[in-house]
Amino acid sequence: MTGHTLIDPATGETGRTVPFLDAAGLEAAIDLAHRASREWGRRTGVAERAALVARLGELHTEHREELAAAIVREMGKPMEQALGEVDFCADIYAYTAEIAEAQLADEEITLRGDASGRALVRSAPYGVLLGVMPWNFPAYQVARFAAPNLAAGNTILLKHAPACPESAAIIARLAREAGFPEGAYVDLVADNDQVATVIADPRVAGVSLTGSERAGRAVAEIAGRNLKKVVLELGGSDPFIVLSTDDLDATVEQAVAARLDNNGQSCNAAKRMLVVDELYDAFLEKLTAALLAVRPGSPTADGAQLGPLSSSAAAERLAEQVDRAVAHGATAHRAAERDGTFFAPVVLTGVTADNPVYAEELFGPVATVYRVADEAEAVRVANDTSYGLGSYVVTTDPDQALRVADALDTGMVFVNTVLADAAELPFGGVKSSGFGRELGRAGFVEFVNRKLIRIA
Repeated sequence: MTGHTLIDPATGETGRTVPFLDAAGLEAAIDLAHRASREWGRRTGVAERAALVARLGELHTEHREELAAAIVREMGKPMEQALGEVDFCADIYAYTAEIAEAQLADEEITLRGDASGRALVRSAPYGVLLGVMPWNFPAYQVARFAAPNLAAGNTILLKHAPACPESAAIIARLAREAGFPEGAYVDLVADNDQVATVIADPRVAGVSLTGSERAGRAVAEIAGRNLKKVVLELGGSDPFIVLSTDDLDATVEQAVAARLDNNGQSCNAAKRMLVVDELYDAFLEKLTAALLAVRPGSPTADGAQLGPLSSSAAAERLAEQVDRAVAHGATAHRAAERDGTFFAPVVLTGVTADNPVYAEELFGPVATVYRVADEAEAVRVANDTSYGLGSYVVTTDPDQALRVADALDTGMVFVNTVLADAAELPFGGVKSSGFGRELGRAGFVEFVNRKLIRIA
């Protein structure tokens, strides 16, 4: 690969290619961000920076159709969902700008005993940050990382996924139009070796990656070797735990939405359905009927619910996982076979703990359904994974809801709701799903220097 290339997964058509930077271009990009961090990041006030962040959100709204169309071409997201992604970005930028001054304000510390003078903690920018972004949410992932860090005065080198050259260029253009100075937001077209070079560069203070567990391990290793702060949001195999419900149809509807959103290619999608014995048969029947009734089609069609997977490689990988699950004793319920990148939904049952797929993330419209005896077994199976991103609990018992939420080894728990991410809610996981948090107030603390100032 010579650069970042758009390949429409729905049509196979190839769009623009943006070549990788050469060594001189990479050095110039790092230097540009470094100079901006010293001249701009440390010499502007929070209110000024927040105003630019707010304006960037407004521009997302003004250019929502253009950016959404690029997202559809790049990864096959249904148009309505792509427009929703852009709207979510606008909300993130707006909310971040709204709370920035309060989150970055000085924190006065009350001195004890006979100590005189004052002490305070002041939030100072880290400096240059590298963001390594995935393809499945080309705009949202950027907003999640960029909004609080630009407001904090950091400058950003933004390395997009190779499949996303159009959205990358649009977002960089909007940042310029918003008024950010040259070097505050730099679109970095780089390969993996160049990313390693950037992380190791002493002018770069930290790195945030959203991507696979494999990529997270590689980035964390380089960052650790160079003593760089790192935030990782990696994969997930989120459980959808059904313990009790007074509306099974509504519960199934939530399960389908949480499994098929973004063509099933969300890290925090509901991937494992854990259903108590007394509800299992009815739930499985209704879920299977609902999922298998959905057929993938053009993401630009009116009312499209399921588009293609992001690439032929992604479809082949998921098909191999399903075949391997069946070879080890599972049953695959499906209404249609895969057609290129168009992957019809599959429901897997009979996946036992010795099945290799039991421990894997299924990134696409495949749901695995497990029968559990009770709450205790549901929690045990839910936690029996290396992942720990999100989780979903359906129950009519509020005490049980909090009890199960406390017992789950995940970074997020959503009770009786799905697709409820919001600009004010922290996002992140534990275990092999990564560490650190983005969004909300938590997004401001990862890459600021909480500097103590003690005045006698």
